[in-house]
Amino acid sequence: MEVYPKNFHIAVFPWLAFGHISPFFELAKLIAQKGHKISFISTPRNMKRLSKLPQNLQPLVNLIELPLPHIENLPKNAEATMDIPTHIVPYLKKAFDSLQQPLIEFLEKSKPDCFIYDFAPYWLPPILSKLGILSIFFSIYSAFGMSFAVEFILGRKSNDDESILSAVNYEQNESGFSDMLRVKETLFGADFIAIRSCMEIEGKYLESLENLSKKKVIPVGLLPPSLQFSEDKKHENWYTIFKWLDKQVKKSVIYVAFGSEVTLSDEEFFEIAKGLELSSFPFLWIVKNQVKHDWLVENQLNKNGLIWSNWAPQLRILAHESIGGFLTHCGWSSVIES
Repeated sequence: MEVYPKNFHIAVFPWLAFGHISPFFELAKLIAQKGHKISFISTPRNMKRLSKLPQNLQPLVNLIELPLPHIENLPKNAEATMDIPTHIVPYLKKAFDSLQQPLIEFLEKSKPDCFIYDFAPYWLPPILSKLGILSIFFSIYSAFGMSFAVEFILGRKSNDDESILSAVNYEQNESGFSDMLRVKETLFGADFIAIRSCMEIEGKYLESLENLSKKKVIPVGLLPPSLQFSEDKKHENWYTIFKWLDKQVKKSVIYVAFGSEVTLSDEEFFEIAKGLELSSFPFLWIVKNQVKHDWLVENQLNKNGLIWSNWAPQLRILAHESIGGFLTHCGWSSVIES
């Protein structure tokens, strides 16, 4: 196995969602711990949201800010999926695609030895190949989920399969490209595939992904975020959450959150609301949609719980002693954090 020098330079470029940015950041910190130089690339507002780097890693991790171009229909200061409703996300992808030229300028100037990237920049693999930069596609999803997606790309799964419809977006959207095309170009255009998993849990599916993609697949571990360096629970915006949690009985609260990318149907939403009401358990529900948030408040379904309509520090919440259960969409990041 080739041994790289201590000053190996690795650039890291996640998609603009914190379910992606956070594990990419954890991976970057682990690589930096080995003594390698990291260029972590994102937009200015997202950089300010990152957890603080451990002091010993600060000299090795350089935060590269690429301003997000203005795109029609994308609200001002929207730089991550958490800033916008789901139907606006395709415009965020369109803005993300506009980072191509400034990213090329960074690559030509900095000349990293390796580039680790996400599913979104379908245009990136040919650029890296032309510049002679080693490319690694990093999947934050489970090996099972990625194997399923690759089978679909290769035509071994039908889009009539309802389970695939909820897992991937294979239709072209306002960004001009489907998510499935993005995955296809980024994954098959890479030299290697890294994945947020391990042999102990997903050995069978890691082998399956390697056989399907015909590429070396590297399991990098589950990358659970460090509570030590996660969001400060004393943050003024979250004081209400933790003040309320502190008053609850130990392991009595149901924490309800369906991630930043999932949109519940009205039927699903009201059934969950009714179930929480009937359970009589205290609950903390993170609700993205303001209309549904208002409906919950108006119908006094918050008498047993707390309803929160903004970004919440999930890791800190899950670590609180009053949390007894987690009702979620079972996204891979949420499963790992819980």
